[in-house]
Amino acid sequence: MKSESFKKIKLPDTPGVYFFRKGKDILYIGKATSLRERTKSYFAKDLFNTRGPLIIDMVVKAGKLDWQETESVLEALILEAELIKKHQPYYNTREKDNKSFNVVCITKEVFPKVLVLRERGLRFGLQEENATKFQAKYGPFTNGLQLREAMKIIRRIFPYLDSKSAQPDNFEFYRQIGLAPDIGTKEAQIAYGNNIKNLKLFFQGKKKRVVSNFKKEMVAYAKNKEFELANEMKKRIFALTHINDIALLKNDVQLNKNSFRIEAYDIAHMGGKNMVGVMTVVEDGEAVKSEYKKFKIRTQSDANDTGALREVLERRLAHTEWPYPALIVVDGGTAQINIAKMSLKIADVNIPIVSVLKDETHKPKDIMGDKDFAVKYKREILLANSEAHRFAIAYHKKMRNKNFLNIEK
Repeated sequence: MKSESFKKIKLPDTPGVYFFRKGKDILYIGKATSLRERTKSYFAKDLFNTRGPLIIDMVVKAGKLDWQETESVLEALILEAELIKKHQPYYNTREKDNKSFNVVCITKEVFPKVLVLRERGLRFGLQEENATKFQAKYGPFTNGLQLREAMKIIRRIFPYLDSKSAQPDNFEFYRQIGLAPDIGTKEAQIAYGNNIKNLKLFFQGKKKRVVSNFKKEMVAYAKNKEFELANEMKKRIFALTHINDIALLKNDVQLNKNSFRIEAYDIAHMGGKNMVGVMTVVEDGEAVKSEYKKFKIRTQSDANDTGALREVLERRLAHTEWPYPALIVVDGGTAQINIAKMSLKIADVNIPIVSVLKDETHKPKDIMGDKDFAVKYKREILLANSEAHRFAIAYHKKMRNKNFLNIEK
C-alpha cells in the first residue's frame, strides 16, 4: 500500500483494531489507542529501524486497510488477541513466532482461579497447572506489560481468585480490598460462578451481554432488599461502561511513539569470584535507569566472561513481558558478538548486535558488528555501554562486600 492511498482513508481518532489486507486475506492485525495515529506510523520514513524488514514487506503487499472501533483500549487489546488467534495472519505469526507469550486461563474448580501463564509452558506441559484443568483459555497476548495492566482493570470489575489470593494466609487481605470474592457460602459460590461466566463473556468481546446480566442481578438484589449488593452491582456496571484504562493508554503511547530502545550488557568479577551481569537501557538517547536489571551468575565458577554473557542473555530473553530492544550492545569483541548471536538464535529472536571494543586503558576504540547501527547510533551505543560497565562494577562491589562481611562473621 502506498502512502498516497493511505492518505485518502479517513480513520477515526478512537481505540480499535486494524487489518492490513491483500484481497480477502488478512496479512496483519494490530490494536491502537488511536486508529488514525497508529496506522499512520506504518508509512513513516524510519519504519525499517522501528519495525524491521518483515513489516515493510507487509505494508508493500497490502492493498487495503480495514478497522473495527472499540469503546476502550482494553477492549482493543482483548479483540486483537481473539482475532489473531482466529485468523492467524501471516505477518503476525512470522513476526511473533515461537516467543513465549502470555495467556489468560480459567481453571476447572468449584471456585475457579484466573491465571496468567506462559503459552509455551502450557504447550509443553511445563506449567504447574496442566492444560486439561482449564475450562477456558484466552490469548496469546503479545505484550506482557499491557496484559498485566489490563488484568488490574479487569479484576476491579470481576473480582477473582488467582494463585496468590487463593492461599489461606492471603485470601482475607485480597477480599477486603475488593480483588477476591467472598467464598464462604453456597450463595457465594453461585455468585462467583456468575462472575466467572461474565468474565468469559467479556473476553469473548460480549460486553453488552455482561452489562445486561449485571443489570438483571442489580434488580434482583434490589427486589430482595439486598441494597448493599445492588449498589455493588451498580458500581460494577459503571466501571464496565466507563472503563478507566489510563495505564493502558500511557503504555500504548510509549509503544507507538517508535522509540529506539538499546539494551547493553556487561559482566563483572574478580578472578571469577562474585561474578555478576547487568542489563542497561537507553531509549531515544536517554538512559532509562528504572529498567536496569541485575543478574547474579549461576552457571560459571571461573572467569568465563562469554559463558556468563550467554547466561544473562538467555535469562533476559526468557522475560518476554519485557519489551525487546531494537539493538543489543555487548562489551568485548568477536567472541562476545558470536555468543550473543547464538543466544538470540536459540531464542528464535532477530535483533541486531554491536560490541564495544576497548583499548588497554578500557576506553572505547571501535564498535564492531552491524556498521549501519554503529555509525547512526554511536553516541547512544557508547552511553549504554558506559552505563552497563558502571552498573556492573557497582553491583560486583556490592556482592563482594556482602560476601566478605559474611565470611568475617
